[in-house]
Amino acid sequence: MSQKTSLEGRTAVVTGAGAGLGRSEALALAGQGANVVVNDVGSAADDVVAEIKALGGQAVAVTGDVGEWSIGDRLVQAATETFGGLDIVVNNAGVLRDRMLFNLSERDWDDVVRVHLKGHAAVSRAAAAYWRAAAKAAGGPVYARVVNTSSEAFLFGSPGQPNYSAAKAGITALTLSTAQGLARYGVRANAICPRARTAMTAEVFGDAPSTGGLDALSPDRVATFVSYLVSPAADGITGQVFVVYGDMVALLAAPTVEQKFTAADGVFSVGEFDELLTPYFSGRDPHRTFAAHSVAELGT
Repeated sequence: MSQKTSLEGRTAVVTGAGAGLGRSEALALAGQGANVVVNDVGSAADDVVAEIKALGGQAVAVTGDVGEWSIGDRLVQAATETFGGLDIVVNNAGVLRDRMLFNLSERDWDDVVRVHLKGHAAVSRAAAAYWRAAAKAAGGPVYARVVNTSSEAFLFGSPGQPNYSAAKAGITALTLSTAQGLARYGVRANAICPRARTAMTAEVFGDAPSTGGLDALSPDRVATFVSYLVSPAADGITGQVFVVYGDMVALLAAPTVEQKFTAADGVFSVGEFDELLTPYFSGRDPHRTFAAHSVAELGT
């Protein structure tokens, strides 16, 4: 392991790390030398800590719901009190309440937005406050990495996941705000859109093939990329969004302006909008919207 990719002496917080992708990420970071604060809502966090220790790593469990604002401070406190600092945050925790919009209850909406978006914000805010204070004490930037878990759902607007799609769009925007607002303190923040076979995606991806070898949708593949993204080698990468699965990582470009419409006399009338926009959209492919359907073709 090179110094550029080693996490020796670093401390990471991973949320939703009791199973699935979070567990793979926690194990991968520990494998690169990081101390890990393992967060989940139940006792599975203790099981992952035991796994890490059995492999010779250092870890501590913090049980709690990331949807509670105070969990951020608890996780930062656990990192600093147990391991002497905090260098890495991997926000992963989430839940699903898949419904079509007309079947969506207030609870379905609140649960998903609370755990995904508020959960990312709660942990990021606490880490940001810690890093800002650390940078001021150090008189300059500190080592700080955030990896947030977005989803291609925000690119497509998944029909049966209006709550999840909205939360993931919010997480992407939060990532950009984190990258720009905390750059002066040394923070590098990026978002991943992973495709991984976990309990949460069982209905989407089904069971792993029994052909042997590493499953194309194994969460371990995503965890390897996360390990790189939080390493010293990735110091020049921030404010980016990646789609990650199988044998590929795809860097997404920012949206571009397709067409600009300008009022002839400085102020639009409804009629002028009709003259300019109606013919422009006439006969347009119904799939040609803001949704990034081309991303769905990755890897096919």
